[in-house]
Amino acid sequence: MASRPSAARKPPAKKAAASAKAPAKKAAAKKAPAKKAPARKAAAKKVAPRPAPSPTGGVYRLVRAVWLGVAHAVGAVFRGIGQGAKNLDPAHRKDGVALLLLAIALIVAAGTWADLKGPVGDLVEILVTGAFGRLDLLVPILLAVIAVRFIRHPEKPEANGRIVIGLSALVIGVLGQVHIACGSPARADGMQAIRDAGGLIGWAMATPLSYTMGDVLAVPLLVLLTIFGLLVVTATPVAAIPQRLRLLGVRLGILRDPAEDAYGYAEDDDERYEEQWREALPARPRGRRAPAPAAYDPDSAEEEALTRRRGRPRRSAVPQPDMDRPRDAVDVAAAAAAALDGAVLHGMPPSPVVADLTQGVRAGDQEATTPTPVPAARPQQDPPRPEQPQQDEPAPQKPRAGVRDLTKAPPAEPRELPPRAEQLQLSGDITYALPSLDLLERGGPGKARSAANDAIVAALTTVFTEFKVDARVTGFTRGPTVTRYEVELGPAVKVERITALAKNIAYAVASPDVRIISPIPGKSAVGIEIPNTDREMVNLGDVLRLAESAEDDDPMLVAFGKDVEGGYVMHSLAKMPHMLVAGATGSGKSSCINCLITSIMMRATPEDVRMILVDPKRVELTAYEGIPHLITPIITNPKRAAEALQWVVREMDLRYDDLAAYGYRHIDDFNKAVREGKVKPPEGSERELQPYPYLLVIVDELADLMMVAPRDVEDAIVRITQLARAAGIHLVLATQRPSVDVVTGLIKANVPSRLAFATSSLADSRVILDQPGAEKLIGKGDGLFLPMGANKPTRMQGAFVTEAEVAAVVQHCKDQMTPVFRDDVVVGTKQKKEIDEDIGDDLDLLCQAAELVVSTQFGSTSMLQRKLRVGFAKAGRLMDLMESRNIVGPSEGSKARDVLVKPDELDGVLALIRGESDG
Repeated sequence: MASRPSAARKPPAKKAAASAKAPAKKAAAKKAPAKKAPARKAAAKKVAPRPAPSPTGGVYRLVRAVWLGVAHAVGAVFRGIGQGAKNLDPAHRKDGVALLLLAIALIVAAGTWADLKGPVGDLVEILVTGAFGRLDLLVPILLAVIAVRFIRHPEKPEANGRIVIGLSALVIGVLGQVHIACGSPARADGMQAIRDAGGLIGWAMATPLSYTMGDVLAVPLLVLLTIFGLLVVTATPVAAIPQRLRLLGVRLGILRDPAEDAYGYAEDDDERYEEQWREALPARPRGRRAPAPAAYDPDSAEEEALTRRRGRPRRSAVPQPDMDRPRDAVDVAAAAAAALDGAVLHGMPPSPVVADLTQGVRAGDQEATTPTPVPAARPQQDPPRPEQPQQDEPAPQKPRAGVRDLTKAPPAEPRELPPRAEQLQLSGDITYALPSLDLLERGGPGKARSAANDAIVAALTTVFTEFKVDARVTGFTRGPTVTRYEVELGPAVKVERITALAKNIAYAVASPDVRIISPIPGKSAVGIEIPNTDREMVNLGDVLRLAESAEDDDPMLVAFGKDVEGGYVMHSLAKMPHMLVAGATGSGKSSCINCLITSIMMRATPEDVRMILVDPKRVELTAYEGIPHLITPIITNPKRAAEALQWVVREMDLRYDDLAAYGYRHIDDFNKAVREGKVKPPEGSERELQPYPYLLVIVDELADLMMVAPRDVEDAIVRITQLARAAGIHLVLATQRPSVDVVTGLIKANVPSRLAFATSSLADSRVILDQPGAEKLIGKGDGLFLPMGANKPTRMQGAFVTEAEVAAVVQHCKDQMTPVFRDDVVVGTKQKKEIDEDIGDDLDLLCQAAELVVSTQFGSTSMLQRKLRVGFAKAGRLMDLMESRNIVGPSEGSKARDVLVKPDELDGVLALIRGESDG
């Protein structure tokens, strides 16, 4: 066996094998690999046993195996603890860090202040005293301050890095100065000398500076480093140092608050305005802020009117702090409400503790200001309110410091005052108190994470791995209905790779309603929205409490619901300015309308907002019958609804007449001028100017109106949506059949804000949103909200209000005052009395006949028989009625009658037949 491999490797053996016959070649070729393999194995066997066994090597392997076994066991234990800590609530983790710092501070205080003995005391002396030197007594205080900050402000983790950098610079600068002040001891002087100076930190910082540039330059540099650390810790720019010092002097009582002379608005830096306002709010009386007079700019009046607050106390029964109650409770509630501004800006729900404080103040105040029984409201010429007596001239107001008074004087003599019978108004002697938020139920805290979310993350990761897609789930945001998982792609991975896996992802997570967003607006990530197996309820009261905590007094602010990221969705109808709500049956459309109306009743008085409700179904809005915000009973007849929309058009024209006569571009500016006494009717006029309220028109089912009178309804809606924004008139259209014949192109073009609930087809989604997405919603309040100016819709869960809550709010409003209806909104009964007696019950048929004859310019009795499907006697009677009103000429035998009215005069003829006007 040993000679065969060596002979096979010699060249002569190869030549002999080459000169043999062909069968011999094949046999040699077959045997050659067999000969080489044993040779390699034999060589490997000879190399393996070379190291001689030794007892030391066996002991080493044994120790190594034991060590690795113990290490794996300890690592498994710690990994288990770490996994448990990862699943721990983030709030508990932050509290644990804070308590750990407090424990360390306690140990260090015992070692430095009380000279603790034992191993722990020696360790504290080596580490703390050796590092900080003489300033080791301040280390426990520093640790305790950091721990208290973690406990008080766990919602600001972004400031931790800033504080660490600032404290490091501050400590290094101070210890370096202490080291130089103590004579700059070196290592040759001993460790005790360094401990008596600035410690190792001061020695490491001061020694290089003193050696390279001397103490003359080292001390100023360390002072600058100390100042830098102090500014970073306090988040104070250099430019804001004088303002901070002035504010400190005000709080210490050394200086006078300049805000008191400027109606609560000081000339502060814009970047720090919000923080300084929060700090100064508890120290000032709550009722001291008053808006400074602002100049009227006609070029930007409309935009400013939609964004600024109204310059008068909107609520006549605004809750004020009770003077008999402890002042501390009021201040705490005020400070808590002010501190929520940041949360409101980021869309975070309020803390239950703070909400309880604010509600407690409100409840006590409303008990102290219980309204007296209110008489019925009078429609015209109401006397002024007792608490706000009218004056001939407004009291001069002191302008804000540093701002010129550019208030524009009203025109002395208006060119012509338009005629006006009456305005939408509230009786001046009525005190109206808004409903308390206690009438609405509170919801529980939302979940941030559940076991179902972790299972879906694992399923998505498995799908990406199986299909070899370089992507990973980096996080998720849980909403009340759906959770959006954020997926980041690897380099050179197309987004289409993720969107193509939509069906595979739906199969993996066992849910057909999977919606992929590519990309998430504002992020470099793809969003995958998957419904939650445990849905949460969004209560209307929670959304309105957040708006109340933000002190937003916009009467048109409406609560819509909660988005995917857990923030509440609120929007002002004055900024939308018109909205289309659509969705299939059972998708949550009616609940959205209920929340919208309830939000208006909770936040607005009848003097602020008046409403027209159109309910062709007759059962959806009956709960709101009799509320004082209505200007007409709830309209259930589609024909009367068309007449109401025509009245809204006339009301809009009258409002624009007043705006044009007095030179204003928005109704808010006109109302402000009326309240301040800048706008007065001309001498000799008996008209009394009153502020115009917002007018909100809500149509619960647009399809029924479009079926009865499509042309009249569409013309009125288009004219309202085109022009009514500046007049304070806003329209909300709702329908469960979003087809092109109901939501026409003209209506879509003039209604910019959309709210789509679940639809039955992709075509309906495109009609509402002009894009797909609504067909994948899961219903029961799940919707897509697309306000004016937004590029992509926001996924949200609509708020819900129960029938009991609605009944309680409606009852409160009814108890405050009775409704004052307008007689000219729906004129149905009055018109019937003015109709000619010879027409009788054939008014509608006569109008159709007149429209048919005038539009075709062909007057024939047989044509009326065919088109209107009536008998000869009825057709002849209709022709005689039109002849008596000079619509057609006399009969000329079998020839068609002459039509005496042109098509452009048709509207006047129909009005004459109905008895509406003279022409």
